[in-house]
Amino acid sequence: MSGRVRIILNPAAGQGRGARRLGAVRAAFAVHGMDDLRLTERPGDEARLVMEALDDDVGTLVVVGGDGTWGRCAVALGVARGASRMAFLAAGTGNDFAKNLRVPANDPAGLARLIAEGRAIERLVDLGRVDDQWFLNVAGFGFDVAVLRACQAPSWLRGPARYIVTALRELRSYEGIECRIGGASGSWKRDLMLVFSNGEHFGGAFHIAPDARVDDGALDMIVVDCEPGWGRVPLLAKALRGRHLADPRVRHARAAHFTVAFREPPWFEADGELHRAAGTECEVAVVPGALRVVDAPAD
Repeated sequence: MSGRVRIILNPAAGQGRGARRLGAVRAAFAVHGMDDLRLTERPGDEARLVMEALDDDVGTLVVVGGDGTWGRCAVALGVARGASRMAFLAAGTGNDFAKNLRVPANDPAGLARLIAEGRAIERLVDLGRVDDQWFLNVAGFGFDVAVLRACQAPSWLRGPARYIVTALRELRSYEGIECRIGGASGSWKRDLMLVFSNGEHFGGAFHIAPDARVDDGALDMIVVDCEPGWGRVPLLAKALRGRHLADPRVRHARAAHFTVAFREPPWFEADGELHRAAGTECEVAVVPGALRVVDAPAD
């Protein structure tokens, strides 16, 4: 792997936060002679820029964006089994995946020094997949999809507050999703949501899988029963603090592979982007050690 460093920045990340961080990011890395910076121009550009970096033998890809941008770059690297390592700089809404690492994701100057001074360490972390759709941080069915769709409407809210307020609005009316965990061998049940998490956090504020580790070769499944009405609100509050797993309405399992059957091909979200499954039965699995990432050494 070469010592070349390239920055990929999504100006649209975080509703324009990426563009606002451009000057600070450029200046922080230029101090150390790292001035190779590429901007995404349209949705989906990340995969093209990642492949160009691999062709150019770039050793470290610094990705500036949020979970969507990070996920698209990570999946492109993972699928290609590229030798480049990925570093995370936050410019999105939730910036959840970097919370699993020690890397200074909110400090461009700190990350630039870490890489330039050779103090960065490399970790192998897992990815996940729903059928053929890979993801970096989390995939969700049910309520998560409803909230994500509602979040796409224009709003003055920014950051994690937007997801929390939208979730509260959707919480009472959402009717749940019918599924069988275990595929044909399971029993039909109506659940509020199913989340398959590689990391600990999602939605910017929810500590959804407190015991998850991004390098343990497994995914954490969190299933929430479809209790009606406003009784869901206290459970949502528990999820903000990571205290929901002890609630009898929540089921939790950790495994490398799950099968879930639905009445019809379901919609699901992967790293904040909506997808439609091809069939009524979905295979959800970990892809162990698929991504090299930059991290800070332990103190």
